[in-house]
Amino acid sequence: MAEAMLGDHEQYSCSICLELLRDPVTIPCGHSYCMSCINECWNTNDQKGIYRCPQCRHTFNSKPPLNKSTMLAEIMEKLRSTESAQSLAGPGEIACDFCSGEMIKAVKSCLECRASYCETHVQPHYNVPALRKHKLVKAAVIPVCPKHDKLLEVYCRTDQKCVCMHCLLDDHKGHDTVPSTIERKEKQIKLTHSQSKVKQTMQAKEKELQKMKMDITSHSDSAKKAVENSKKVFSELVKLIEKKSIEVIEEIKAQEKADLDHGTKLRKKLEGEITELKKREGVLDDLLQTEDNIQFLQNYETVSSSSGSDESQSFPFEPYCSFEDVTKLICDLTGRLETTCTQEISKTMNKVSDLSTKRPPFDILVGDRVRVKPSVVTPIHKWGSVTYSSVGVVKKIQGGLLTVDFPEQKNWTGLISEMEHVTGAGSGPSNLDPSIKIGDKVRVKPSVVTPTHKWGAVSHKSIGVVQKIQGDSLTVDFPEQKNWTGIVSEMEIVASAGSGSSRLESVINIGDQVRVKPSVVTPTHKWGAVTHKSIGVVQKIQDESLIVDFPEHKKWTGLVSEMELVASADLVEIKVGDRVRVKSFIITPKHNWGGHVTHKSVGVVKDIKSEDVIVDFPKHKSWKGILSEMELVNSDDDFSGSS
Repeated sequence: MAEAMLGDHEQYSCSICLELLRDPVTIPCGHSYCMSCINECWNTNDQKGIYRCPQCRHTFNSKPPLNKSTMLAEIMEKLRSTESAQSLAGPGEIACDFCSGEMIKAVKSCLECRASYCETHVQPHYNVPALRKHKLVKAAVIPVCPKHDKLLEVYCRTDQKCVCMHCLLDDHKGHDTVPSTIERKEKQIKLTHSQSKVKQTMQAKEKELQKMKMDITSHSDSAKKAVENSKKVFSELVKLIEKKSIEVIEEIKAQEKADLDHGTKLRKKLEGEITELKKREGVLDDLLQTEDNIQFLQNYETVSSSSGSDESQSFPFEPYCSFEDVTKLICDLTGRLETTCTQEISKTMNKVSDLSTKRPPFDILVGDRVRVKPSVVTPIHKWGSVTYSSVGVVKKIQGGLLTVDFPEQKNWTGLISEMEHVTGAGSGPSNLDPSIKIGDKVRVKPSVVTPTHKWGAVSHKSIGVVQKIQGDSLTVDFPEQKNWTGIVSEMEIVASAGSGSSRLESVINIGDQVRVKPSVVTPTHKWGAVTHKSIGVVQKIQDESLIVDFPEHKKWTGLVSEMELVASADLVEIKVGDRVRVKSFIITPKHNWGGHVTHKSVGVVKDIKSEDVIVDFPKHKSWKGILSEMELVNSDDDFSGSS
């Protein structure tokens, strides 16, 4: 039943305070409100004697009786108890200062009491008349003055920071100061104006993006059409060449046939003449073989007269076409075609290239992240405040020049040929901004004199955790300032080693000895009995939270980013025989004081077992304590007060 009610949380909320109904009453029109909310609403009504429902605006001529709705109140009680039982404070969430045992998530913080309350413990602020005047806000860490431990209520325009009333008589005396509410209103008006400008710019950019998408699509379609037309033209050109090739081949074959027919005729004629000559040779041979002289002489005239001319007519084969010449002509044609095609296609390619003259050289575009190439000793237009590590955004490109906004120097001018892209991979040192991710530990680069969004409470030594990255901006939680806004290019990753600090939270492990950083004014989960001097042992680490056992406070909860390791140099090793006493900030030792031991008592260590130590004090022998509660007493200390 309770789970079902949780699903309908809004229908059980008061439309005036927007919280779960408290002392619910139902007015005649049927709407329900907190008794205190509807009373206050009607008491502050400008039109006396007229009472309206804040929701349906129904008017009552007289003030309706406000009787508590018992059934609705019981439902609210069950809903609160169920919701409270399920709402344990997680890492980074505010816990109720009045809940014992499990840490219940706080829903409200009181600026007067300077405490946070869960749904159950906040009830007196709604029911007790004296507490109703207190100002309740959504559960949050209440900022207080680190010097006076008072509520921050005033804004110092001179130093641009929030201060308490005591600061006006101290460090900020004579400064230009105003109540925080007035400064909030003024800055809120500016922010609203800025927001309006951002919205207008965003709408303009969205229209520009829409047009750009259409232009890109149109350009892509145009390129596809050009490719298709090119394929068609070159295909037709290939077909034309193939057709002409076939025509030339057919012409060569026709010429070959004509020449072969002519040669065949000449060959046959020549073969006939050879046959006739062979016959005459036989007749002459027979005459020469005749032995009878009379017969020889009688036949000589006949044979001699039929012998014909002694000269032989020649019939050489002379073709009408020389195919060697044809081959030469084809080769010449091929050369001319290649030259013509190459030249004409080159002209076409050059014209295509001329159409893209707007494209900047080296593929660097406006909006790209760049830095000076390592090979450039000194840029043409000098370094200014820029270094090899500087990463900036290109704002303008004109010819071979570009204008870059670096964190160290705005409107820096350089040559495009001197610059290189900064990409996510292979961009140089590991602490460059492209590799920064949510969850990384970062700090402001030493080269950044003043961050774009100002320092606030942050300094060059501050180390925080990245919570959000959006475009060039990022949000970082520093121990000194939560939700700090900066520029990605102004930050660098703090590696676990070699980062210049021997106490980085990134190397904290279970079993390590830690303490709260000196820069942390108030830990997220409050001090409890812990102080800046307290040294404890890490028992558990879960995400960004850790559990520490301090001598003064067991199972203390804190954030990893608020803690620092206690280096071995900070820990003095206590040995058997050493003179020791209980540390001054220990309120009550783990094993109690005993009858006669005090902070001034100085004793001698007799035995050490793990974390336990046995000490002989002058008035308490074999006193038992733990090592982390004890400190060495040097020989030059004043022991006059020792017991």
